[in-house]
Amino acid sequence: MTTKLDKPIKRELEHGGVLYTVTISPGGIRVVEKGKRKGRDVAWATIISGDAELNEALRISVDATRPSDDSADAP
Repeated sequence: MTTKLDKPIKRELEHGGVLYTVTISPGGIRVVEKGKRKGRDVAWATIISGDAELNEALRISVDATRPSDDSADAP
């Protein structure tokens, strides 16, 4: 039997040597670097609809088409 998610649950996560606070709530998921205030929020509707995957794929493709910082200095 599962428990209804009716209030936020906070957990600590270490990724890449950096600590994060992950909050799972009825509204979605929030990830914030430990000691910081600003983080990333993802609503459940975005996760369930697949928009989160689409947004990540779009970000990767846009980043791939940007010139590298090294080429900006070249004459």
